[in-house]
Amino acid sequence: MSKTIEYYLSLPYRLEIVPDMEEGGYAACYPDLPGCITCADTLQQVVANAEDAKRSWLEAAIKDGIEISEPIEEADLSEYSGQFKLRIPKSLHRSLSINAKKEGISMNQYCLYLLTRNDASHNSNNVAI
Repeated sequence: MSKTIEYYLSLPYRLEIVPDMEEGGYAACYPDLPGCITCADTLQQVVANAEDAKRSWLEAAIKDGIEISEPIEEADLSEYSGQFKLRIPKSLHRSLSINAKKEGISMNQYCLYLLTRNDASHNSNNVAI
């Protein structure tokens, strides 16, 4: 029996909200739903946008037959801080900064978007053995 949108919406998916220290506002994502991210100027807006993004993400996944992960237990995440440092070439730093400005978001939000999009693509191409 297939699970419904209501089933997935009732699950306690963890919502991560990160303030954008450079440009203001907030970015939000559901770590268990790869690629489900949004941003907004206020906490209230980002929470509402996140709920809309989650529903849209789940609806699209169900429609397209994509496997939907259920929430990961917090104990499984305790070893991860959510932060890491990354040294990159100056030319890449410049390119990322320029593209973020074109999109009207901070470089942190832009990099989070790119990493999440790539991770979602990578995960959808993997087949469980």
